[in-house]
Amino acid sequence: MTKLLMPYLTGGVVPGWTAYLRAFEDAGADLIEVGLPFSDPTVDGPTIQEASDAALARGATPASILEDLAQAHKSVPVIASTYANLALRPGFGEALTAAGVTGLIVPDLPLDELDQLTAPGIAVSLLASPATPDDRLAEIGRRSQGFVYAVSIMGTTGERDRLAPSAVTLAARVKQVTDLPVLIGFGISSPEQAAEAAEVADGVIVGAAVMRRILDGASPSAVGTFVRSLRAALMV
Repeated sequence: MTKLLMPYLTGGVVPGWTAYLRAFEDAGADLIEVGLPFSDPTVDGPTIQEASDAALARGATPASILEDLAQAHKSVPVIASTYANLALRPGFGEALTAAGVTGLIVPDLPLDELDQLTAPGIAVSLLASPATPDDRLAEIGRRSQGFVYAVSIMGTTGERDRLAPSAVTLAARVKQVTDLPVLIGFGISSPEQAAEAAEVADGVIVGAAVMRRILDGASPSAVGTFVRSLRAALMV
């Protein structure tokens, strides 16, 4: 069974950034997460923060990124991610739909405030962490849409030299409370780690390892080669 692969891309990070979308598609991504940069990214580690700062310095805004997405060719689902300060603004859900976005991740939106989010037609995927208690986890499983984002560690995003053992335990717990796909993210940095995560989950989310390459100047083709190596590792 082939597992799901969702690489992450910070919208507006470089001129012509949507070329990376096409490279990810060609490399076999099943979904693509596009981050809408925010000035206070509480769950993002140094690499994604650097990418957000670069996008903001270039003048990127949610509106400009969604306009770019609306004009970009998309053959796989695009999942937007951002913070509640942006996601709860009036008209945000409609703007996502107009741009062809089909899903949303809002990591700092408390489950108790989920009803404040107005995004008809957009599948909102919720996050679960190793510290999530069982009753809360069951509610996340019931209310999530699209997939459940299993946060592998207690901490921020970023590359790591091994998959955290907590990722395996969490994925098993989440799969007990939902029939949705369970995707592991935070810290997956190599094909080997992706394959290890896929042994217990339905797929992986890879962000910092992708963005580090882009920030270091790698071309869409070169980053696509890395994404293709992740894809190959998930062919089990």
